[in-house]
Amino acid sequence: MVERALYAGRNPSGDGALRRRRRHRPGRPPEQGSQKMTVNSDIEREVHAVARRGKDAAVDLATLSRAAKDAALTAIADTLVKRADEIVAANAEDVERARAEGTSPAMIDRLTLTPRRIEAIADAVREIVELPDPVGESVRGGVLPNGLDLRQIRVPLGVIGIIYEGRPNVTVDAAALCLKSGNAALLRGSSSAYSSNTAIVRVLRDALKGTEVPVDAIQLVPGRTRESSTALMRARGLVDVLIPRGGGSLIQAVVRDSSVPVIETGEGLCHVYVDADADLDKAVAIATNAKAQRCSVCNSAETLLVHEAVADAFVPRVLESLAAAGVTVHGDPRVLEIAAAHPTEATVVEATEEDWGTEYLAMDLAVRVVPDVDAALRHIRRYSTQHTEAIITDSLATSRYFVARVDSAAVMVNASTRFTDGGEFGFGAEIGISTQKLHARGPMGLTEMTSTKYVVTGDGHLK
Repeated sequence: MVERALYAGRNPSGDGALRRRRRHRPGRPPEQGSQKMTVNSDIEREVHAVARRGKDAAVDLATLSRAAKDAALTAIADTLVKRADEIVAANAEDVERARAEGTSPAMIDRLTLTPRRIEAIADAVREIVELPDPVGESVRGGVLPNGLDLRQIRVPLGVIGIIYEGRPNVTVDAAALCLKSGNAALLRGSSSAYSSNTAIVRVLRDALKGTEVPVDAIQLVPGRTRESSTALMRARGLVDVLIPRGGGSLIQAVVRDSSVPVIETGEGLCHVYVDADADLDKAVAIATNAKAQRCSVCNSAETLLVHEAVADAFVPRVLESLAAAGVTVHGDPRVLEIAAAHPTEATVVEATEEDWGTEYLAMDLAVRVVPDVDAALRHIRRYSTQHTEAIITDSLATSRYFVARVDSAAVMVNASTRFTDGGEFGFGAEIGISTQKLHARGPMGLTEMTSTKYVVTGDGHLK
């Protein structure tokens, strides 16, 4: 049974009581104050100033009780609803600018906020209030043979920088998750949502006034150009971890250029495989839902693989269902052949090699007929971003075979890929879906926003 442990807070004797001279270790970034960081521009200076304020706020935030953090989150949720008109007005500026620039309808949908969507965002914050506080949780431990009491406990990561694209709801989700897990949040959204994010962060910070949570626990990273993102990536020693959330180009740019540790999230080239033993009614419904329920998110399906044994029966049915949802199908030669033999209202175009590696985030779906489950697995291994894959089958043996051989953060059996989500998994709002294997994998909820430390208590023990 998981125990709760006291989370050690500040030194009651003051910082000076245990101060020692520290020597910089090779290979380790200098601690704040031990050496001035090189600043190359005004924007870098501004970003680093924000990070320093975040670092100070993180110290206070890390030791707050669950009640104090939950009270602040409740204030945030209430204030978001009360000031929804202010946020929607700012968002309208971003939407109008996006339309003028010819942004796709799917991207505009991701950008748009309405009073109803803000209510849903506030409800997600209230769900986080109901979740257990991971900080101080004892992961493992006990009394060692020599009498030392050893406990490994969860602690905040510290200062988390989040770099994300044009979904302003992420601003609230990230801030709330960071706050509940005791972390300070530095939020760097895209320039396309700058007006929205500015208004949201202003509302969040105003909500914190009068609570025990420091206002600087939530900050918008200054600047609208790439230079501010680069400055955040270079703030090693001030920022503990960076989390990019968005498309592949954003994620890879952060991974490539950052000197701050990075947790990769977001890119989702998800597959649905319809097996020879699939219930075709379920398969049609799941494939359509996985693609069309909301196509502009990372857990929507981008490729449908169909076993050749059921292709003649299944493909015409799924094409008809996808057509009704407004999906364009990019089909391989066998899919084109079946579509020609069974005319439907579907728009079917010839798939190119590029289609198999494309995260559309739009009403497009690549469809291929494969000879067997192993061919489906080979295709997934080649093109997947290791986010979510699904198999539709009534064969227990085949489902187990598929699950064991798919190396992705989530594998669905007879269920839509759309379920890979922190809320659907019961974690509350998520900061993203981690597609890497270190530290966290899959939906990043509260627990994934913490690290651990060891607390060893003795009674004059000497080695």
